Amino acid sequence: MSTADASAANAFAAFRALHHRPGAPLLLPNAWDHASAAALAAAGFPAVGTTSLGVAAAAGLPDGAGRTRAETLRLARRIGGGPFLLSVDLEGGFSDDPAEVADLAAELAEAGAVGVNLEDGRADGRLTPVHLHAAKVAAVKSAVPRLFVNARTDTHWLGGGRGPETAFRLAAYRDAGADGVFVPGLTDPASIAAAVDATVLPLNVLATPDGPSLARLAGLGVRRVSLGSLLFRLALGAAVDAAVGLRANGALPRLPPVPDYAAVQALAPPEG
Repeated sequence: MSTADASAANAFAAFRALHHRPGAPLLLPNAWDHASAAALAAAGFPAVGTTSLGVAAAAGLPDGAGRTRAETLRLARRIGGGPFLLSVDLEGGFSDDPAEVADLAAELAEAGAVGVNLEDGRADGRLTPVHLHAAKVAAVKSAVPRLFVNARTDTHWLGGGRGPETAFRLAAYRDAGADGVFVPGLTDPASIAAAVDATVLPLNVLATPDGPSLARLAGLGVRRVSLGSLLFRLALGAAVDAAVGLRANGALPRLPPVPDYAAVQALAPPEG
C-alpha cells in the first residue's frame, strides 16, 4: 500500500470511528469556504462538512439544482487534506448517471475528502427513485471504498410515506453499501427514535433551535448531528443586522464575539 493509500485508509477509519461512539455523536459543523472551515477546525472540531446552500449562494447559484459541481470540487481541492476530516455535500451527485457520480466522488477523494453526503431530494420537490439513488451509492462505494457515504433521504422534507417510506429507503441505501444515513427534517423525539430503530447504520440528523439537545439526541441513539446551512445563514444574518443597525441608529448594535483582523489572516495557509 502506498503512503497516499495508507493515509486515506487511516482518515476513513478515523472518520468512521467518530460515528461509532455510543453516547457521543459526531457534531459536524458545515463550512462554505476556506475561512469558515479553517476557523471551525481551529476551534477544535476534528471533522467539518460543507453546506451546499452556502457554496451555491456564495457563487450566486441556486442550491439543489445540480449547478454547483465545479464550485463544490474547487472548494474540496482548497480545503481537503488539511488538519481536519472533510465531508462534502454533493447534493444528488450532480448527475443521474451513477458512473458520473462515482467519478466525481473519486476526484473529491483525491482532493482529500473522507466523506460525502448524497441526497435523494430533487429541486422539483420529488424524490429520486430509490433504485437510482441506491445505484449512485453503490457506484461511489465501488469506485472509492474508503469514502464514507452518508446517504440522505428527504422523505420528511418532501413528504411521501414518511415512516414506511423512510425505513424502506434507509434499508435500500444500507444494502447499496452506505456507511451512514441522514434524515433531515426530524425534530420530535418519537420520529427520531423510529428512524434510529429503522436502521443499523449511524443516523445523522440536523441540529435545530427548536429540536432536542445534543445530549437528548445522543440518548435517542443518534450518531451524527450536523448543522447544514445554519452557520452560513447565521453569519449572513449577523452581517446584514450589523449594517442595518448602524444605518438606523448611528452606532453598531451589540455584537457577538468577532475575530480580529490578525486572527482571520492567520487562517490562510502559509505560502510556499
